[in-house]
Amino acid sequence: MLDNQEEIPQSEGVNSGEDLAKEVESTVSKATDSDTKALDATLNDIAGKKTTDDKAPEEVDYSTKNLEELIDSLKELLFQHPIQTIKSGVDAIKSEFNKKFGALLAEKKAEFLEAGGNSIDFNFSSPFKTTYTTLLSEYKKKRDAYYQEIDAKLNKNLDKRNEIINRLKALIEEADAKTMYNDFKEIQEKWRAIGPVPKSYYNDTWKIYHHHVERFYDLLNLSNDLRDLDFKYNLEEKLKIIQKAEALIHEPDVNYAAKELQELHKSWKEDIGPVSKEMREEVWQKFSDATKKIHDKRHEYFKEMRSKFQEIIDKKLEIIAQLEAYDTSGNTTHKDWQKSIKEVEKLRQAYFNAGKLPHNKSEEVWQKFKKATKKFNASKNTFYKKEKNEQQENLQKKLALIEIAESLKESTDWKSATNTYKKIQADWKNIGHVPRKFSDDIWKKFKSACNHYFDRLTLEKQSISKEQEKIIIAKKEYLETLKLLKKDSKEAVLEIIDTWRSLGGLPKSAKALKSQFNKEVDKMLENLSLEKTAIQMLKFTNVIDSYKADNDTDKLFGEQQFVRKKMDEISKEIQQLENNLGFFSNAKKDNPLVKNVRNQVEQYKNELLLWKLKNEYIKKLEF
Repeated sequence: MLDNQEEIPQSEGVNSGEDLAKEVESTVSKATDSDTKALDATLNDIAGKKTTDDKAPEEVDYSTKNLEELIDSLKELLFQHPIQTIKSGVDAIKSEFNKKFGALLAEKKAEFLEAGGNSIDFNFSSPFKTTYTTLLSEYKKKRDAYYQEIDAKLNKNLDKRNEIINRLKALIEEADAKTMYNDFKEIQEKWRAIGPVPKSYYNDTWKIYHHHVERFYDLLNLSNDLRDLDFKYNLEEKLKIIQKAEALIHEPDVNYAAKELQELHKSWKEDIGPVSKEMREEVWQKFSDATKKIHDKRHEYFKEMRSKFQEIIDKKLEIIAQLEAYDTSGNTTHKDWQKSIKEVEKLRQAYFNAGKLPHNKSEEVWQKFKKATKKFNASKNTFYKKEKNEQQENLQKKLALIEIAESLKESTDWKSATNTYKKIQADWKNIGHVPRKFSDDIWKKFKSACNHYFDRLTLEKQSISKEQEKIIIAKKEYLETLKLLKKDSKEAVLEIIDTWRSLGGLPKSAKALKSQFNKEVDKMLENLSLEKTAIQMLKFTNVIDSYKADNDTDKLFGEQQFVRKKMDEISKEIQQLENNLGFFSNAKKDNPLVKNVRNQVEQYKNELLLWKLKNEYIKKLEF
């Protein structure tokens, strides 16, 4: 280690380069092994030390992001962070993008081939790929420009330092006792102001410069006053550095202390010249002791941190185990998966909240974490891919319902349209989810058509209710007047019926009023001198016509089915009785039993005739 070269004491005479080398070697060898280790840890690669405090962006799990999100993340890294800090993030995005785009490309090619395409003709372009390629090109351009700029600055500084060395050599060769000391101080200030140089040239450049500094101090021996004055100044400055180093021993932030100590060593090495020989060992030892204490403290800190790191690793591995064991086999609905996504997200956050690890310790754990989340995401993506296809089918179903709803919204066939609307509303509820981007729009269209129809229906019902109220009052009043009306003939009764119907149809809620009128009609018909069949038909037609007037198709269908059933039953009875007569073929006509059976047959035939008349009447009606 050459950190003590600047402290070589000056003798009264002029030392050769060989003598200087020997003295340096002797001085450095006096440092203990522990001192050397401490200094090595602190002064390692001063030339290559970063000149900025730029922090790399925090780690992100890019495996959960789609192509569009990956591009947004790349944009964020590229335009919101220093170019020298984003390499690991860019590499992670590249890996995920290539993987996901490769899967998309394979899917599109499979679809192309399945549709009958030829593999050689397959071509797929995506705006995602175009944007990604452009951003990646921009990253490479910025990265190359940054490092070219750094190299240019380092080489420029190297030229400046070589120029300073040449000036120092010229100063020594053309020594002017009157001005050389001031000129030397100016050279020193300019040397200190120059920034870093390429790492490969740092040590050699510093050695050459320091060699000529030593040559200058050899010359300076000719003027002991000037030499001693410089020694005194250098001692004061080094004591200040020692004081700062000793204060850093008590600094709680060991990383900050190490960083500051590095700067102190750089200043000790490059900015301050030698001290007198008798003070040299004492001063250096004080600085070395302080350095060792800071290093030891930092060593203990990292030893403790390694233990904490293991605790963090254990926590993260425990969370990874939970992710690996997470069961999604029972997830069959969107709701199931949404619940699982929330639970897995909690585990993800727990992983990140467990603590940060240095890169050399985090990478293996990080890869395990990515693998575990990838397993979950693969299952999730498989479900939602299937869900996407189902949602497209659901969309077509709901669009068909919208078409029906819009076609009926102006309908006046209230009963039929209302039943249809009730059905399609139930169907809508039973159809599953549609793609989110269509969900609100189609619901608004469907709801609008339904609301339009039912608003019209409500107005219609309100209007009918008022009319029906008037009809009920009128028919109640008419019932009261029946006692005063003549009803001694068929025509009179029919006129009463016509008048009743002309007042309007009654709602179902007024069924009792309708029943009361029909009873009155039956009484009127019974009092007429008409055949039984005629009376029965008049009663029947009165009821049927009332159903027709009320447009009560359910009642009409019911009556029709009942008439047909009675016709069938009576026909079977007649057939059975006629079959029974076959057993009495040899009996006399006046046989009481035979006569009774024949009378029954005749009655049934008359009854059948009545039901046939009823059937013929109801068949003529359109409903």
